[in-house]
Amino acid sequence: MLTQEQIKEIKKKLIQQINSTFPEEKKEEAITKLKEMNNEKLEEFVIQNGLIKNRDTSRQKCIFCSIISRDTPSYKIDENEEAVAILEINPISKGHTLIVPKKHLSSRKEFSEEIFVLAKKVKEKIQEKLKPKEVEISTQNILGHEIINILPIYKEEDINSPRKSAEQEELKKLQKKLTEKKGKSSIKQISAKDIWINPRIP
Repeated sequence: MLTQEQIKEIKKKLIQQINSTFPEEKKEEAITKLKEMNNEKLEEFVIQNGLIKNRDTSRQKCIFCSIISRDTPSYKIDENEEAVAILEINPISKGHTLIVPKKHLSSRKEFSEEIFVLAKKVKEKIQEKLKPKEVEISTQNILGHEIINILPIYKEEDINSPRKSAEQEELKKLQKKLTEKKGKSSIKQISAKDIWINPRIP
């Protein structure tokens, strides 16, 4: 059983996550449902969602660690040894991407150079494929896991702009577009009739 202190802390962290990642129109309903949960239902919820395994509170697991371990599905667009780039499922703008360190790092100071290298690579990829006015990079801490937001700016969006739920189909299309190899679509097959050869004059 969870202690009252643990329940209070879990609810506090979940509300922070809702406020940071949920679309504006869904925040109030999600927070209300969370507050109405009794202790037993809350414990069941956190176990089902991989936040606590086997009722062992020393093995709490955040949503991002769950994504890294593949317990939670995601739309990956790139990765390296230190981090993975996934599409935000409640994006602020089209192509909003998260760089998630593979280790549970609680501070930006713990980031290795490789994490920033991936962020820069993804930023350039978004700029090239989606053509936003600019791409903003910012760090954020959710449930104790420090991540990087890669936010394409098309109008006046910023990290505090309202979020919306993205359709699965839309995320799949974006994933495909952002993972296509550079120049793949521009390769043209050349046939013999496309080549004009100057006839030899005897």
